[in-house]
Amino acid sequence: MKWTELKITTASEAVEAISALMVEMGASGVAIEDALDVQNYVEDAYGELLDKENLNHVKEGAIVKAYFPETIFLPEILPAIKERIAKLPEYGLAIGENKIEMSEVAESDWATAWKKYYHPVNISRYLTIVPNWEEYEAKSADEKIIKLDPGMAFGTGTHPTTMVSLHALEIVLRGGETVLDVGTGSGVLSIASKHFGAKEVHAYDLDEVAVAAAQENMDMNPVAADVKVSANDLLKGIDIQADVIVANILADIILRLIPDAWNLVKPGGKFIVSGIIEDKKAEVLAALTAIGFEVTEVLQQADWFGIILTKPLEGE
Repeated sequence: MKWTELKITTASEAVEAISALMVEMGASGVAIEDALDVQNYVEDAYGELLDKENLNHVKEGAIVKAYFPETIFLPEILPAIKERIAKLPEYGLAIGENKIEMSEVAESDWATAWKKYYHPVNISRYLTIVPNWEEYEAKSADEKIIKLDPGMAFGTGTHPTTMVSLHALEIVLRGGETVLDVGTGSGVLSIASKHFGAKEVHAYDLDEVAVAAAQENMDMNPVAADVKVSANDLLKGIDIQADVIVANILADIILRLIPDAWNLVKPGGKFIVSGIIEDKKAEVLAALTAIGFEVTEVLQQADWFGIILTKPLEGE
């Protein structure tokens, strides 16, 4: 058995809640390093025996390390984990630095072990995602195939938030559009946009690892050869007027993105957002409609929502 370690740097008061969440999400074990353990120890009658300064232990806050077996592809559930942890302050629990790191553990062949769990997936009648190590032939002339290597950092396009985004793109794209893909990850939405007829696609991600992975996936799909992939913080500094902007990211980040999206979507254009849980849907909808977007359609898969919005034509 091989394992992936998820390391969460947090505050001491959130340790129990995060540990319980990790187990709920499928972790087989949890290890905790809490600065309060040392503080409480040095305050007791034998505290002078402990060399606090030189002790190899977390000095502030706490670290929760959760270990997930290879049968759980952690990147697929990581957005849900981040969303749940981000909500803890609503229940009076500080989450401190809230830094989340993922790393492989032990065996050197872990990087390929998870591949046996991923196979071609029919997203819709016209779209199929195929891991690049699988052989697959289109079942009809209309079927579009996306070859994808998720690596250790990204999923194969089957998470509900990605599925919702893909369906939304299939609904709105008619051909010839300029598309901005914000938080591109594996690049699957950009590749799909080209398959659906987009003329020009720009893909952005804050993470350089994501940018490199997305570029590799573009290179595997000739239809996406001209997609421009670059590192950027959401849409800051971007001045490209778009027919469609798609963002499959967490709700709190969508809220930050809305003003820039409004400025860059052409009148009559579409803004697609996904990665929204039920508890955040009303807040996101309120912010979107307050700036002027009109709701065209709300999509749902499992516990996740996506929204297709339209920027009204001038004068409407």
